[in-house]
Parts: sequence; C-alpha cells; structure tokens
Amino acid sequence: MDRILGLDSGGSKTDAVVIDRAGRVLARARAEGLDPTAGTDWQARLALLAAELGPVSGAVLGLPCHGEIAAVSARQVAVVADLFGPQAVVMNDVAVAFHGAMAGEAGVLVLAGTGSMTWARGPLGTHRVGGWGHLFGDEGSAHWIGRAALALASQHLDGRKPPSGFAHGLLREMGVASEDLLGWTYGQDTRAGLASVAALVSRLADVGVVEALALMQDAATHLALAGRTAARLSGLDAPLRWSFAGGVMQDATLMAALTVALGRPVPPVLPPVGGAALAAAKAAGWAIGPEFIATLQTELTKSATPQ
Repeated sequence: MDRILGLDSGGSKTDAVVIDRAGRVLARARAEGLDPTAGTDWQARLALLAAELGPVSGAVLGLPCHGEIAAVSARQVAVVADLFGPQAVVMNDVAVAFHGAMAGEAGVLVLAGTGSMTWARGPLGTHRVGGWGHLFGDEGSAHWIGRAALALASQHLDGRKPPSGFAHGLLREMGVASEDLLGWTYGQDTRAGLASVAALVSRLADVGVVEALALMQDAATHLALAGRTAARLSGLDAPLRWSFAGGVMQDATLMAALTVALGRPVPPVLPPVGGAALAAAKAAGWAIGPEFIATLQTELTKSATPQ
C-alpha cells in the first residue's frame, strides 16, 4: 500500500496529510489541537482523523508534549500504535517542524505558536531549548503574549498604569467589555483561548500601538535568546542558518526584531505537516530526493486552505 501519513499537531490545531510514493497528496484533514494536557478527548479526535483519512502503511505523527512527560508520551505511543499500527512513529511536534523547515539539513528552527521552542542540529548533535509549557515557560509564544497583554491591560484598567489606548483597543478587538474581562479570561478552558489574544496584539502592533509593539519586541528577545542558545549547544557558528514555524512568526514586528538578532532567516522548505510526511517517507524507505521534496512542496501548497 503506497499510502503514508504525516501529522502535525500543536496546542491549537492539527494538520494531517496522506501522500503516495511520488509525494502527491491523496488526502488532507484538519482538526483541533491534540494537546494531551487539555484533557483526554484528544484520543477521540485522533481516532476520527484516522477514520477520515483511511488506512496507511506508515505514519509519523508530531504531537505536543511528546518526549517531555514520560506518562503522556507512553500514552501517545500506545494510542497511535492502536490506530495506525506498531510501525507508526511519534515525535515531538517541533521535531517534525524542524524536519520540514530544514528538509533534513542542519540549522536552527525557532517555533512560536500556542507554545514555543527552538530546535537545532549541528556538529554537536540535536538540542532543544524552551518548550517548558505555559505555566512557567513558552516565552515568546502566543499564550505568553496573550497572557502578558491581558496582564498589562488589567493594570491600565484598574489604575496601576496611566490610561492608555492599548487596554481599550485590545478589548475592542476581543469584543469584550472591561467588566467582562475577568469572566472571559477564566472561562477559557484551553491554552488556545489565551493564545488567540496574541493575534489581536499583533494587529495593534501593525497600526503602531506602542504597548503592542513592545510586547512583540519582548517576545522576539526571548525567542532570539533561545535560538542563539540552541545554536551554541549544537555547535553551529555564525552566520546562523535558521528558519521558523508557528503563527506568531507571521507578525512583522517580531520577525523584524528576530532578523536583527539572528540574521536573515531561510524560508521553510516544507510546513510542519510536510516535515512529518517527509519523515514518514524516509522511515518507509522511499526515495526522498529533490524531486520528491519539490512535488510534496507543490502538493501541500495546492491542498492548503485558510487557517
């Protein structure tokens, strides 16, 4: 059966693709994120995706938290084996994003989506930096930006900081009245709720709101430190070859600051789901030369839909 699966999932969304031996997309599906720290329903959602995409002969799934918490990782492996067979491979979601962005070459990946992490491979091996989770890490991520923005807005609203257009601008973008902010915030049942605020901060930064610009620049400072650290631990020298993944990296202010700090990035060769598919093809023993990668790149672009 010439059908293999690549899947990438984070805290907010899942992207899965089935490809053939030539790199052509046979099926593609999307769903909510499969964050195991947000509840056990991720298993049911993954089962629905498996049924939708049909049988496959091989699979690589990039899942959040894998390799970070032993009990969670073991459960992920067991669920994936039950759905896709014992030959299926589970990796950390940032590992498949790195594989896609660099197409197997050395370098650094800076990922900032719902969470954040950097991943590097060089002469001294593979190293990951960050990714400690939303309770005490994930600096520069959408969740981190969203939480910081809400904290800053609350300080303007209750008088700890002088009145500012930032707080009311953010509330306007959120569609939430100031008296309802506490209820809205504590009513979010996943990390994705607070992470959604980051896109609104980005929008305010685009129109020059000073506090929003500062938040995005602060996020870039944290991500740049993680990128430099991962490069150093992996033995990579300047000029640094680095790429990026995750929704936060679409912000112009943040990317400009990262370019100053790390140098000009290399555009990702493949999106994270492409990295999972590429890894699955390699595990299956398929030929994955330049022609295969170019076909996969074109196919994934054609099959992409607005997020």
